[in-house]
Amino acid sequence: MGFARTCAVALVGVEGVVVEVQADLEPGVAAFTLVGLPDKSLVESRDRVRAAVVNSGSPWPQKKLTVGLSPASVPKAGSGFDIAVACAVLGAAERIDPRALADVVMIGELGLDGRVRPVLGVLPAVLAAADAGYEQVVVPECAAAEAALVPGVSVLGVRSLRQLIAVLADEPVPEEEPDPQGRPDPLLAGLRVPGTGAATGMRADSGPGDEHGPDLADVVGQRAARTAVEVSAAGGHHLFLEGPPGAGKTMLAERLPGVLPRLGRTESLEVTAVHSVAGLLPPGKPLVDVPPYCAPHHSATMQSLVGGGRQVARPGAVSLAHRGVLFLDETPEFGGHVLDALRQPLESGHVVIARSAGVVRFPARFLMVLAANPCPCGRFSRTDDLCECPPSVIRRYQARLSGPLLDRVDLRVEVDRVTRAELTGGAGRGEDTETVAARVREARRRAAVRFAGTPWRTNGEVPGRELRSRWPAAPGAMDGAERSLERGLLTARGLDRVLRVAWTVADLAGHGRPRAADVALALQLRTGVPRGVPTAIGAGS
Repeated sequence: MGFARTCAVALVGVEGVVVEVQADLEPGVAAFTLVGLPDKSLVESRDRVRAAVVNSGSPWPQKKLTVGLSPASVPKAGSGFDIAVACAVLGAAERIDPRALADVVMIGELGLDGRVRPVLGVLPAVLAAADAGYEQVVVPECAAAEAALVPGVSVLGVRSLRQLIAVLADEPVPEEEPDPQGRPDPLLAGLRVPGTGAATGMRADSGPGDEHGPDLADVVGQRAARTAVEVSAAGGHHLFLEGPPGAGKTMLAERLPGVLPRLGRTESLEVTAVHSVAGLLPPGKPLVDVPPYCAPHHSATMQSLVGGGRQVARPGAVSLAHRGVLFLDETPEFGGHVLDALRQPLESGHVVIARSAGVVRFPARFLMVLAANPCPCGRFSRTDDLCECPPSVIRRYQARLSGPLLDRVDLRVEVDRVTRAELTGGAGRGEDTETVAARVREARRRAAVRFAGTPWRTNGEVPGRELRSRWPAAPGAMDGAERSLERGLLTARGLDRVLRVAWTVADLAGHGRPRAADVALALQLRTGVPRGVPTAIGAGS
């Protein structure tokens, strides 16, 4: 009779549960039983593990073999348990000292030839192992850089089961022959899986100052919209751009991620964990340190937007845009129930997906940008009479965006047509991305100092009650906004959001507290109604 145990990790969304993999050998008819709520891909590991062990030069035990995955009540999915199962079996067969396996977490899939292949979710799995107190982790060699992002964990990257057996048995480690030069390495295929989620617009070299990325200087005119983008980035405020086709709504949204500050260490690990589970990590970049940009098509389903799946829940577009930008172009063309599903993550910063197999929680604290035409033909505006749509058609088209959803959007800007003078002359050129990003970083720094010791980091996250009681505006500065509340032009939530935006405007302008001019600009950006307020923001203004 032989017994051995080691550990693996079962992922539930982006959270992991350490699973003890136990192998027991008893005399009897040769059989391989796997218990502990495995899914289809995990049940198939019996054949993969047997072939990998034999092809790695180790005999397969001809006894009654039972492999248990504990806790048995937690569903296990995926092929990432293969290494742990193989080593537990070899430990029970005394090919490996069982004591060398007890405190090691093993993550990876086995090929039939014994090579170790990467799996999705290596980073969150290693994070779960570290939180549980484990200090040694075995992962595929090509995923070692991703696993090494977790501090306090010793990572061993292996290319084959033969190498792992040699390390655990204290034997000379064999050299694996590389693939012929010029051929792609098949072991890298598991690091990026197309079709598992909405693609993001991240670039390995993107960020402020990237001369090859989209630049705000490319946007002609649109002074108010450019100000709204800057305020949105500085305070984490959601943005709604409305205007005719070709006015620059998409250009502005695509340049918003470049204005945002680079992600901090904790934020980078959160974003990387989500993209690791989705199989969308950028090639050669295990750590995502730039804000992601996700722009799903308007035909997206609710499942693709908020996440879900029949068996294993996958993160949706709102989670892939975590700590970044979610851009919904042609917003009225999205399904009404799909848009209303965004209301909960906009408030809570996460998505909870409940299925019969369990409940999964994905982070979803994103910056939402909505873009829409004013009418079906796109030519309706306050100044032009080119639109031929009947008033009833215009009302129905604009009513596709529900009031509760728009009430959660802090900034609403009308993007006008670009004039001939702006397009052909130099007067319409604005500041570049780096100049605006520098002001945004300074505004974020001011907010961080103000919110030190609190759970909030940006003005857009602070509850209205806390903002009114602890950080009020200057005396009399809110009079105009309060009158709009009395006339029914603002809701109570809208008044709080005006104060949030006013604090962001004050941070950008270098003011200690929001002044009347800051609140007036915030009210203009909130309601979308021109009030004759200058929209330029800068230090000392």
